[in-house]
Amino acid sequence: MNAEPRTISWGLVGAGDIARKRVAAALRDARGSTLTAVSRARADLAEAFARSFGADRWHARWEDLVRDPTIDAVYLATPVHLHATQAIAAAEAGKHVLCEKPMALDVADCDRMIAAAAANHVRLGVAYYRHFYPVLARVREILSRGEIGTPVLAQIDAFERFNPQPQDERYWFVKRAESGGGPMFDFGCHRLELLLSLFGPVRETVGLTANVVFDREVEDTAVAVVRCASGPCATVTVTHAAIEPRDTLRIFGTSGSIHIAVLNAGGLVVMRDGQERHEAYPPAANIHQPLVEDFVDALRMGRAPLVDGTVGRAVAQIEARIYAPTVM
Repeated sequence: MNAEPRTISWGLVGAGDIARKRVAAALRDARGSTLTAVSRARADLAEAFARSFGADRWHARWEDLVRDPTIDAVYLATPVHLHATQAIAAAEAGKHVLCEKPMALDVADCDRMIAAAAANHVRLGVAYYRHFYPVLARVREILSRGEIGTPVLAQIDAFERFNPQPQDERYWFVKRAESGGGPMFDFGCHRLELLLSLFGPVRETVGLTANVVFDREVEDTAVAVVRCASGPCATVTVTHAAIEPRDTLRIFGTSGSIHIAVLNAGGLVVMRDGQERHEAYPPAANIHQPLVEDFVDALRMGRAPLVDGTVGRAVAQIEARIYAPTVM
């Protein structure tokens, strides 16, 4: 009988909002996984966070965590501008890396991260957790069966009112050097990964970013128009400025259409031949859990994670085209 693969020991770098809400619990609760250590700049807060999630060690310096010989893998829940430096250091210390999205500030940093992981024989993943939504697995199935014919157009809207002030701990999201961009960089990247997972590589990209309402370093509103190599066109529209939240996906084909009114809820409507069919595929209670479970399984089974560094790089390439200056 084969022995059970060993448990993966995690170190969590960054203990902010997303880590407290979802990441730490996912690392602690995944099968074959344990949360061992946490790092945060303030040692007292790192200790409190670690104790609240059952980790037995904490560090004020992330460098100390990645050198910890008892750690197998590191989750980076830090601002975007730190990802490349921390991921490379972790890889060089022999740690596998699961990095929050977006992967890095630019494609060059993504390449450095991928190269470091390869050189040190460790796995690199990116936290595009929507890839694991059951409703998107169902959409892939509907598309593969040709139920709506040939996909022609996809439309994605993601609206979230957000304008933090300088005293807000999330103010770094609107500082370009730290965040990389506004809503298209922050949560638009999730929707770009969604398009890649449904339709494959993107062949053409046109982007428009603007400050419609807020006066700040990064855009408050953006629109991307892409042409997928497999055929369909798509629009991704994001904003921090509109008052009405939206999280929609619509796909129109030659024989029917798919409508998801709230992606995070998982309800789906298929329209064909004048008929509507309603289905429901809600996400996991902790939406980070399937992502972490896939990464842990990948490490224990010796395979690549489903959302690896090449996926993060592909998203970064699209983002670079969206933010490229246009000549009028």
